[in-house]
Amino acid sequence: MYNNLDEGTIFVPKSVRPIIDYKETCLGSKKGATKQFRYGNLHIREYDDHYAVHLDKVNPKIDPLGHLLIDAPQYLIGVLSALIVGERVGSSVYNHRITKGKNHIASLQEGMISGLVAGLISGTTNYLATDIFGKNNRKRI
Repeated sequence: MYNNLDEGTIFVPKSVRPIIDYKETCLGSKKGATKQFRYGNLHIREYDDHYAVHLDKVNPKIDPLGHLLIDAPQYLIGVLSALIVGERVGSSVYNHRITKGKNHIASLQEGMISGLVAGLISGTTNYLATDIFGKNNRKRI
């Protein structure tokens, strides 16, 4: 009936439950939904003609870091790799420019831009790889 890439998701037609009266949330990936709601560990996404519902293992409102570690590690891996790679590339470029005799401000600008670009590329790549690997792993189980 609906394309489901996430194991454990239940689809509920709006004809069965036309209104969700929980507070709307911005916590979580919308995945094309018009709105999303949370009620404890329950994560509900609203689409035009149905709801997609799944149960998180950790409630992000109570334990955000635990939620990232258990339910959404791809975000944590993406952010951490962006920060680590961005800092290392930025520092390396800055130090290289300083040793070549460039002034501090120009070296700092080049280091920051290089770090930002490298961090964005690394973070995005690692997020996507982790997300794809996680989906493939769940299908095998």
